[in-house]
Amino acid sequence: MTERNWAGNYGYQAAKMSHPASVAELQEVVAGAGKVRALGSRHSFNDIADTSGTLVVLDRLDAGISIDAQAMTVSVSGGTRYGTLAAELQRHGFALHNLASLPHISVAGAVATATHGSGDGNGNLATAVAALELVTADGTVVSARRGDPDFAGMVVGLGALGIVSRLTLDIEPSFEIAQSVFEGLDWDQVLESFDTLTSSAYSVSLFTDWSGPAVGQAWLKNRTDRAVLPAGLPEFFCGTPATQARHPLPGVSGSNCTQQLGIPGPWADRLAHFRMEFTPSKGDELQSEYLIPREHAVEALRTMRKLSDVVTPLLLVGEIRTIAADELWLSPNYGRDGIGLHFTWRQDEPAVRAILPLLEAELAPFDARPHWGKLFHAGAAGLAPLYPRFAEFTALAGRLDPDGKFRNAFLDRTVFGR
Repeated sequence: MTERNWAGNYGYQAAKMSHPASVAELQEVVAGAGKVRALGSRHSFNDIADTSGTLVVLDRLDAGISIDAQAMTVSVSGGTRYGTLAAELQRHGFALHNLASLPHISVAGAVATATHGSGDGNGNLATAVAALELVTADGTVVSARRGDPDFAGMVVGLGALGIVSRLTLDIEPSFEIAQSVFEGLDWDQVLESFDTLTSSAYSVSLFTDWSGPAVGQAWLKNRTDRAVLPAGLPEFFCGTPATQARHPLPGVSGSNCTQQLGIPGPWADRLAHFRMEFTPSKGDELQSEYLIPREHAVEALRTMRKLSDVVTPLLLVGEIRTIAADELWLSPNYGRDGIGLHFTWRQDEPAVRAILPLLEAELAPFDARPHWGKLFHAGAAGLAPLYPRFAEFTALAGRLDPDGKFRNAFLDRTVFGR
């Protein structure tokens, strides 16, 4: 195969690729494969989705989007993209609690890696999962729902338990978002009143290259039904309001970003940073992210600023977000509210990989957990102590996949190795 991921930095090593058009076909493929993994929207920057055997793509497994207005849930195929789902929910007057930066990612892939948006009160996307179905190693369809034994271990499953064919997500009534961007925030004020800043909107993201006295941008996504700050603020932490659409990356047009300038509109068109109809972000990039407990937020931010000489030359932009705690075993937010320190790197993988050990060592005192789908250095021996339910997850994987059909180099390195 010559297939590559979205960023182009990784080439898949699988012997073949399968596009099953039904669950029955998916069961047959999984049961007959020696090694098998699911491949989503290819927005992972490492080898988490690869295998030496068969890659399964669920882009043709479309059983529709089924809304249950009484239960306030929606059921979708694992290969459904969030942008597609969001548009359909909005059309019927419903919403998800949050979206990630990109609406182009698949539901199953985002859930499996605990991908997230921002907001002090918003859990990652996996926290919306109320039930799921997965095809296990022998081709059996296993169903689980919130409250079942081991359900909290199955949601953020890293693809280690089976192929997730369908998910049921919590929904709520539709709402509107007004998104505003402020530029040039004062770092000292940000650090002094960080909790005040992040609670100033339903979702807050800070963009920075970690150098200098100012934070580059703050993106505030205010729900109009529960707005914290009045519209039209003349400044925000000494930052001034942008007068035209902005992109997080300096010098890139804001035309492919979601509506800003405080103009209210549907959640589906505002909660993500990028529009579904445009190429997301910047393809020639690499990404890393580390999740830090909320109580260490300010100290971690100060540490990052001290590392500017090392980090900034390789960085396109950094992003700071907040995420609420959850109880999903391998979620980087398990048991703790946190902040995400996100790095969008220039596409120089040797140089990026060379500084990751240093970066992780500096963040180690804060119990930093890496995002599973991005570039990081730590192996299983370093990761296991960060997750109280780590051993329970490996035992669950052993029961559901006793012969290691879904295991790959990534899992051997980061989960099952010691």
